[in-house]
Amino acid sequence: MKKNQKWFLLLLVSSAIFLSVLDLFIVNVALPSIKSGIKGTDADIQLVIVMYIIGYASFLITGGRAGAHFGKKKVFLIGMTLFTIASFFCGFSQSAMQLNTARFIQGISAAFMVPQGMAFIPDLFPDLTERVKAFGVYGSIAGMASVVGQFLGGLIPDLSIIEQSWRLIFLINVPIGVTAVILGLKYLKAHELRTAEKFDFIGSILLMLILITFIYPLIQGRELGWPAWSIGMLLISFILLLAFVYNQRQIVKQGRSPLLSVSVFKDFNFKMGLLISLFYYLVQDSYFLINTINLQNGMGLSSARTGMYFVCQGLGYVLASLLFTPWVARYGKFIPLTGSVIMIVALVFHLLIFRSNDAPQIYIVILLFVYGVGCGTILPSLMTISLKNITKDMLGASSGVYLTLQQVSVALGVAVVGGVFFAHLHNPPITTLSPVAYKWATLLDIGFLIIVTVLLFLMPKTNQQSDQLK
Repeated sequence: MKKNQKWFLLLLVSSAIFLSVLDLFIVNVALPSIKSGIKGTDADIQLVIVMYIIGYASFLITGGRAGAHFGKKKVFLIGMTLFTIASFFCGFSQSAMQLNTARFIQGISAAFMVPQGMAFIPDLFPDLTERVKAFGVYGSIAGMASVVGQFLGGLIPDLSIIEQSWRLIFLINVPIGVTAVILGLKYLKAHELRTAEKFDFIGSILLMLILITFIYPLIQGRELGWPAWSIGMLLISFILLLAFVYNQRQIVKQGRSPLLSVSVFKDFNFKMGLLISLFYYLVQDSYFLINTINLQNGMGLSSARTGMYFVCQGLGYVLASLLFTPWVARYGKFIPLTGSVIMIVALVFHLLIFRSNDAPQIYIVILLFVYGVGCGTILPSLMTISLKNITKDMLGASSGVYLTLQQVSVALGVAVVGGVFFAHLHNPPITTLSPVAYKWATLLDIGFLIIVTVLLFLMPKTNQQSDQLK
């Protein structure tokens, strides 16, 4: 294969991670405009984030295995096609239910198309040196998508192209998706199937139902005064969890591969890494939710200005991830520990600066950039310290568990922190600054990060270089 063709195909398969990350970040800044456009409630806009994540988290592991079972090319093209169709319906949704149903389908299709992009890389780049560069490009595309998403999410709703310009944040996926499918059909090669192992579809469905019956009532129940059905759904989620555990044990007894392998939890560092990641990702998207609404509806900033501010946060993240991620091999837990402290200090200053609508612009820019530096220092390190002792044969299962927990934690954070934030807003929709709501939601995020800091401090110090040579 020609060198230029390999890099062209890398960009082609990377369109999956670009679109999936873009659609996660692009809605954050546009939430107030979306809420107004669909005449939604506070709970509805939380679900715009959460339903996408539930669909993604429920089928992420299954989506990864689908490529080996049916073929990477086929699964990539089907996933991209469904994602494009779902994006079209998101853009033309007339109600919160229509939008969040389409978002859920977006999440499921992303769970099938994204893993194929990474799976193509070893085939395209058999040489180890080139493969490392390819993974770096792949990661950079994901980082770029987060920055572009925040910028476009702020800019597009303020455009006057159509009556409700926020719809374009979903419709821009359509030409990208169509192009990726056409080029994929023509240039991607079908590879030999690697396994005939049966899927654990029952486990995937149970996991999806657990997430829905647990997270949905946390969001809607608060807004409706905790009716009986919301309490009932929470109880059902616990019963479904027991059924899921039983299902996974039965699959192991049958000699098949379960959706979540219990054996991956034997490593102490992995368990600690999961616990740390749980509390970190509770903050990840809940931060964007409360700060987007506070900046626009509280401090009176435009959608475009808010988007530009969050680009500063994204630039801080990208810069820090490039500078500090290589240091994890030498300094281990002290890199993410530094990042968590930076984030805590930055959030304290959020409380001081974001409580009035006359905060100097330069303060906001510097503060968001510093917070981004903290995120970029800790986030890329978490997966490394969690998986560093996992053997090669367990790496696939362990990374699947990690990524699933990551997405579940993001959804839970939006539900819990967002719930605290909206519970303290006395007269929604928000028309004035609500320092009490913002203060309590931000303090909760600070509390989660303090737990992250303590757990990182307690994590045993190991010789990172020795671990990598094993």
